[in-house]
Amino acid sequence: MRYFITGIFSLVFSLTLQAQTGAAVTSRGVVADSSTQKPIALASVVLQNAEGKTLKSTTTTDKGVFVIPVAANVSGNKLVISYVGYESRIIPLPASNELGTILLASAAAALGNVTVNATKPLVKQEIDRLVYDVQADATAKGQTAMDMLRRVPLITVDGDDNIQLQGSGNYRIFINGKPSALVTSNPKDVLRTMAANLIQKIEVITTPPAKYDAEGLAGIINIVTVKKTADGYNGSVTLRESLPFGPGVNVNLTAKRDKFGLSLFAGGNLRVGITTRNENLRKTFGTSTETLYQDNHVRNRGYGAYAGSELSYEADSLNLLTASVNYFFNPVRSTVNRNSSYFAQSGAVLQSYDMRNEGEFNFSAVDLGLNHQLGFKGKKEQLLTSSYRYSYSLASQLGDIVSTNKLNYTQPDNKQLNDAGFREHTFQLDYVNPIKKFTVEAGAKAILRTNYSNTSGEVFVSPSAGYVNDPLRSNVFDYQLNVYSLYNSYSLKLAKWTFQAGLRAEHTTVDANFTSTSTKLDQGYTNFIPSFLALHSLKNGNTISFGITNRLMRPGINQLNPFIDKSNVQIINTGNPNLRPVISHLFELSYNKIGKKGSANFRASYMYINNSVESVTNVVNDTVSYTTFENVGQNRILRFNVNGNYAISPRFSLNFNTGIFYVWITGTYNGRMYSNSGPRTNTFLNTVYKPNSTWQFGLSGGYNRRYINLQGGSNDYYYYSLSATCNVKKFTFSAVFNNPLFKLYEFTQYNDSPDFYQSNKQYLIYRNVNLSFTYKFGKLSSGLKKNKRGINNDDAPSSN
Repeated sequence: MRYFITGIFSLVFSLTLQAQTGAAVTSRGVVADSSTQKPIALASVVLQNAEGKTLKSTTTTDKGVFVIPVAANVSGNKLVISYVGYESRIIPLPASNELGTILLASAAAALGNVTVNATKPLVKQEIDRLVYDVQADATAKGQTAMDMLRRVPLITVDGDDNIQLQGSGNYRIFINGKPSALVTSNPKDVLRTMAANLIQKIEVITTPPAKYDAEGLAGIINIVTVKKTADGYNGSVTLRESLPFGPGVNVNLTAKRDKFGLSLFAGGNLRVGITTRNENLRKTFGTSTETLYQDNHVRNRGYGAYAGSELSYEADSLNLLTASVNYFFNPVRSTVNRNSSYFAQSGAVLQSYDMRNEGEFNFSAVDLGLNHQLGFKGKKEQLLTSSYRYSYSLASQLGDIVSTNKLNYTQPDNKQLNDAGFREHTFQLDYVNPIKKFTVEAGAKAILRTNYSNTSGEVFVSPSAGYVNDPLRSNVFDYQLNVYSLYNSYSLKLAKWTFQAGLRAEHTTVDANFTSTSTKLDQGYTNFIPSFLALHSLKNGNTISFGITNRLMRPGINQLNPFIDKSNVQIINTGNPNLRPVISHLFELSYNKIGKKGSANFRASYMYINNSVESVTNVVNDTVSYTTFENVGQNRILRFNVNGNYAISPRFSLNFNTGIFYVWITGTYNGRMYSNSGPRTNTFLNTVYKPNSTWQFGLSGGYNRRYINLQGGSNDYYYYSLSATCNVKKFTFSAVFNNPLFKLYEFTQYNDSPDFYQSNKQYLIYRNVNLSFTYKFGKLSSGLKKNKRGINNDDAPSSN
């Protein structure tokens, strides 16, 4: 039995800052929206003299607060406060430098009959992340979470819904700031199921501070769901129909009374039986060229259901308890009909057969969490949070494979079963203490995770004997991974500068057991992960920021699992339990520009990785390919990204996102050096027209240039959609028409080497229509408190 010790420690920090005296004093205030009373972050605050010359400038914090040095006893000085989409205000400096709350009215309100004047920015730059406001995207109605990810800067989604962040497939996905088993092992199906109108925003954290686990070479994707939490109740019901895929429904409910609060979201979709087609092609080069061609027809049917809930209890002003639960279930039944032929260079058929695979795939996941937040008297921002989390996921894969019309094909009919998943317990302690301009954070954490796989198989012997157990297909795989970590970070906010620096120490232990080979693995390693972030406020609310960090990747069950998938005996896939951890190094520089009609963000980054885990393929005896994972890659990615928004007119707005990056990747596998490089891009453009407060129309499109892998890549991918939304009181109707001119799209992924070429071409359903109807109900009046700290197991790998 493994044991762990989570050290409970307390930190006592004291700092004495002396106020400036003499001619220099400071003015303080809070900038907020006049209608919602919510603070406005990154609003521009400019100090001018009587002639209008700029003397000083700064921007507001996330809480709308600004502090700006002023000259005492100078008449005529004034503050000019502005933010895109709002009317600017000029505030003469009063005798008292405490300005209180300054309210900005939206530009739309000032126009009277014109209801819309400026676009709300879709993308916001913060010191350590980019934030995509899904609720501000007029074309989001009727879409899914996966559709929204295609629009987010720095994220690439290909035709098969494989997700990459900054050109890397290794990242973490959170839901509401917390890792979830729902998206750790099976992100594609979960995000295809989740409705976009349940999402408030999507955050891309490329330089995570020390409080985050070190896992995730490229960073973190955090999906924040809608929570209108206040006294009373509020909710919505949405009915969806996606043609030709099937119907769906989702419900969102929030309620609060006195000290108790509840938030709930649930939904699902039905996947009707749809048949799609894909082709496998392999050419082997030797004394002669031989070709394998497989034509596959796949029919999938099933459903996906998800639910999440959070309960809070505010015992008193210093104690807050929260509990959460998330659940996802996705059973799929599939039928694969394959015609396989193997040709000599002359065209003669060397081997052929027809195969039918009746398969089942069942995925389930659950998260349970409990948090206690303790405040301190006299200092509400000083917090100590204790957290516990249990997470579990299971993927069960069953195949019943029967072959007919055989020519020189001797493989027997067979059945195979693989149950793979993980379970984990997490204990965490976090402490935060703001001391004037400083904020100190520290914490300790222990993650106890078990990855496991149980494999079995049967082969058909004869009509009389039927199926018998195949010992070569049986294996029990247990992979116990424990992570113990400590972190300490500091933040400093000055008039024009914000700094954040920290260090995280993680010790990992691994205890693995493979029953089929009687092999055991016992190892441990320690990593120190530094991070540094700086943001400088310029004139007129513009900012420039810089970040540097290291990140860590520990292989997960989908890469470690030694299960040999023989559903296709010519093209075999398996994991590698001997994979080692990987470290990345990231440097990032960004500039945020705010104008009168819009804003833009420019970002440049460079990331390099040694010993990266790569998917590699080897052909044996010219007839069978084996694909697995190896620590063989050396990756470098240089990236430049531009995104922003612009109000063309009071009713017409434009949002854009373009990422251009160059990839270099090298590595040695099976005695051969591979090298691949080239440019990539992902571009998205979204336009919205709002003729009045009832209707809005959207047009959007995107283009992704090919993947670049160690042995190959993919073809380019593009998409576009038309949308219309009608809002009538509590009802919303929306229609989205995706790719109306193209019924199917051919998406190809390939491996290319001097010895062979292998590809998979998928004919994807491209043209589809999404219809939705939403009804909103209830009324809320005040905010529900939530823990400001909690468990974030961003070390748990995601799978594409």
